[in-house]
Amino acid sequence: MTRAILLVVALSACAPQAKPGGLEPVVTERLYFGRNIGPALGVTDSAWTVFLHDVVSARLEGFTFWTAEGAWKGTREPSFVLEIVHAERSASADSAIVAIIGEYKRRFNQESVLRVVTAGRAGF
Repeated sequence: MTRAILLVVALSACAPQAKPGGLEPVVTERLYFGRNIGPALGVTDSAWTVFLHDVVSARLEGFTFWTAEGAWKGTREPSFVLEIVHAERSASADSAIVAIIGEYKRRFNQESVLRVVTAGRAGF
């Protein structure tokens, strides 16, 4: 009996320790891409789909996106929001996101892309 108890104690010491609530630290990044290019012109759904395939998917393992409506200084603009959740801030993740932003600005003649970075916890 004592041996069995010692074996259970020894094996449990080797088991990975679960994080509280099963959640791991993550970084969430949200990128806001305006769709207006000029008067009466905008980034179409098909142009966005090509951008996702050629630029975003080539640099990121996973992401979520949705369409949105935003306003800045009194001007309303349709937008795309791209959300990326990754384990930690790293030079490779940062350079991938900077490249995505740069290519969107270049390809669609945009002045800026809003980037919001938030620390949090997530579990799968």
